[in-house]
Amino acid sequence: MKPINDRVVIKPAKAEEKTKGGIIIPDTAKEKPQRGEVIAVGPGKEGNAMTVSKGDVVLYGKYAGQELEYKGDNYLIMREDDILVIL
Repeated sequence: MKPINDRVVIKPAKAEEKTKGGIIIPDTAKEKPQRGEVIAVGPGKEGNAMTVSKGDVVLYGKYAGQELEYKGDNYLIMREDDILVIL
């Protein structure tokens, strides 16, 4: 996959299966993760270089990005502006 313009492809982290106290969380109660690894980065728009790079772990907004299933894996495609922080 090669994103265009200022778009980024992210592999979301898996949702937590247990709480810190050891309680198992059912699938219906799991929260959508807001953390993931950058898989691919577009070239950026004219005059604006991309800040993130492949392999960065990032946090993004709760409803950011477009979900995509590709070869059995789930990904998010979003604009670089939707990324809040690089960890």
